[in-house]
Amino acid sequence: MNDDLDVRAIRRHFGFPATGRVLADNAAGTPLPRELTGLYRSLAPRCGSMPHGRAAAAEMTARYEESLGTIAAFIGAPGPACLALYRSTTEAINAVMYALLTEFRDGDNVVLTMLEHDSGYVPWYAMCREILPRFGRRVDYRLARFDPATGELDLAHLASLIDERTKLVCCTGGSGFLGTRPPLATIQGLAGASGYVQPGGERRSYLLVDAAQLLPGAYTDVTALDADFLAFSCDAMLTPPGTAVLYGREPVLRSLLPFQYGGGMVAEGQVLPGHVEYLALPGSYRAEPPGVLGAIVSAEALRLLLDLALSPGRPVYFGTGRPVTRATVWAAMDRVERWTQRLTARALDGLAAVPGITVYGPQHAARRTPLVAFRLAGRDPVSVAGELDRAGIESGAGGHCSSLAHHALGLHPPASVRFSFCLYNTPAEVDRAVAAVAAIAAGPPAGRRQRRSRPTVPALFRPHPPAPAGSPPAAPAEGVRGPRRGSH
Repeated sequence: MNDDLDVRAIRRHFGFPATGRVLADNAAGTPLPRELTGLYRSLAPRCGSMPHGRAAAAEMTARYEESLGTIAAFIGAPGPACLALYRSTTEAINAVMYALLTEFRDGDNVVLTMLEHDSGYVPWYAMCREILPRFGRRVDYRLARFDPATGELDLAHLASLIDERTKLVCCTGGSGFLGTRPPLATIQGLAGASGYVQPGGERRSYLLVDAAQLLPGAYTDVTALDADFLAFSCDAMLTPPGTAVLYGREPVLRSLLPFQYGGGMVAEGQVLPGHVEYLALPGSYRAEPPGVLGAIVSAEALRLLLDLALSPGRPVYFGTGRPVTRATVWAAMDRVERWTQRLTARALDGLAAVPGITVYGPQHAARRTPLVAFRLAGRDPVSVAGELDRAGIESGAGGHCSSLAHHALGLHPPASVRFSFCLYNTPAEVDRAVAAVAAIAAGPPAGRRQRRSRPTVPALFRPHPPAPAGSPPAAPAEGVRGPRRGSH
């Protein structure tokens, strides 16, 4: 049986192929398939019906709860009680930081890596340097280095940083710059053997995984991984920006204080002058009514992803409520991963032949997420991306919110050009992107840094004339993507 993706059939679900442009900046967000645009339009008139308080909300309540079940099944979580929804991976990581804030003891430490997204590093920097010192507590953060030649995490250095005072280990599942995929099972083993005494008596460090760049292109099972926390955004998985997921092991979530407090996380009628009772999990981790529309659309996007990978010609999971099994998720994501690895390997091979290029990260596609970052000697990365754009190639340019890794490599400015691939990309598109880079490298270098052109404002964010009274919110335009700062 041929297990390749039917990319031609997959592309028929999107509007972007008609533009003739190559979408090679998928790590920052993906276009909306037609099905999700239609779903958004159909649900928008009812999006004000929150899942509590009115009989008219019954249908949306059921769909919201089903959506949490779908998301839990997709990542291998035991159930919806392990999930909290936020607006971004950034907010989800901050939720963990604030939930753990009061548990840190003087002399504790947090271990991170130099591969982290800025949003995976800055909250812990702020906690150690700016927040806890105001309460008289000294907590340190430690950064594990990576091999500058290969981009691989230095596991020996990481192990040397973890000790009996390490409350938490934070690690990305995939670098948004180098593409490196750290061995999470090994890192979980190091965290589990630290000997740190948690408040509940467990003798181990917690592990937080930033999976924003991992989950869109690889099978991930949080139960098998045994991470305490895992966060990811849905906007690199066919949905509009604005919905992210925090998974937490249920015993750990029960032991922690909530991130935010408000009317959305309290039990009905249980706010009294001397007592407040909170909702059961996961309700205690939301301070306001949940984003029902975002949750439903995100869950249906995951169902559509299964269909696109397994049967793009006919829907089996999208819009059906059919149970999602681990075997189905594995089969779908295995196809996605093998296809995007082939595209990444093709890009690595092609770019290696371009004169004056430096490609960053692991040499083999199997050891990285489906992205490739590079620089051309003597050329500003933002200017290179501008030339690619004029050639019809969409790429990422800048620091990709991976400032630590850029600085560790001594890059000035701390920026690079990035191609990132998704299940709808083709080998021909990879070849076209590589050829465009080769043409830029062969051309005369710019005499001075070009002024960055004003970015085109996506239709979703342009002003619209006022809608008639009573009109539902406008659906995102097909193919529109959100702000280009990575899926955080």
